[in-house]
Amino acid sequence: MEEIPPVAGLTDRRAFATTHWSVVLAAGEKGSTATSAALAELCRTYWYPVYAYLRRKGQRQDEAQDLTQEFFARFLERGWFGQADRRRGRFRTFLLASLEHFLAKEWNRAHRQKRRGGRAIFSLEGEDAEGRYRLESPDDWTAERIYERRWALTVLERAMAALEGEYEAGGRRALFLELKPSIAGDGSDLSYPDMAGRLSMTEGALRVAVHRLRQRYAEAVRAEIGKVVQRPEEIEEEVHHLFAALG
Repeated sequence: MEEIPPVAGLTDRRAFATTHWSVVLAAGEKGSTATSAALAELCRTYWYPVYAYLRRKGQRQDEAQDLTQEFFARFLERGWFGQADRRRGRFRTFLLASLEHFLAKEWNRAHRQKRRGGRAIFSLEGEDAEGRYRLESPDDWTAERIYERRWALTVLERAMAALEGEYEAGGRRALFLELKPSIAGDGSDLSYPDMAGRLSMTEGALRVAVHRLRQRYAEAVRAEIGKVVQRPEEIEEEVHHLFAALG
C-alpha cells in the first residue's frame, strides 16, 4: 500500500473527542448510557484478539470463550477504569494489561460465576472463533504476538468497513466492490481495460478512481488509528507499529 497521507481534521484535538481512550476515561469518571453503548461496541469489536490470546496461552476452546465473555463483562463494569492512565501506553496495551490483571486476580471468581451461569454481554455462538483461530500464525508465535497481529488486522478491517460504508452512502458500492482488490499492491496485476469495460468508464477515469480509493483507504486506516492514541503526533508511530505487527 502507498504511504499513508495526512487526514484532514486529525490534527485538530476535537477529532479525538470520541477516541477509545476518551470512552474508557469517561466511563471511569461518571458513565452514561452513551458511554456504556460505546464500551459495548469496543468489546464486540476487540473480543477476538483477546480470544486468540487466551487460546495461545493454552486455554481450551470453551474456557477461552467463557473467559473472553467474563473479562469483557468485568470490563464493562468499569471497575478498572479509575486506574486507567492515558499517559502510560496505547489503548491495546491497557486492554491487555487489564486482561492479565483479570487472569491473575479474578480467576477463581470467574469460575464461580461460570458455575452460577456466568454473564454474557455478547454471544459467541454465531462467531466462528475457533475456525478463525485454526487459521492463525505458526505455533511458535507467542500469545502477545498473536494479540498484536489480531489487533492490527481488526484496525484494518474497521477501516475497510468504514470505507465501504462511505462508498455505499454515496451510491457507489458497486464501484467499491469492483475496485476493492486494487487496494493491496501497486495495481500492476490489474486488467484496467477489462475493468473499465465492466464499469463503463474510460481507462483514465478508472485509474483515477483506483488512486482515490487507495488514498481514502489510507486515510481511513489513519483515522481508525487516531481512535487508539492520545495525541495526533502519535499516529505515525502507531502506523509503523501496525505494519510491523503484520510482518
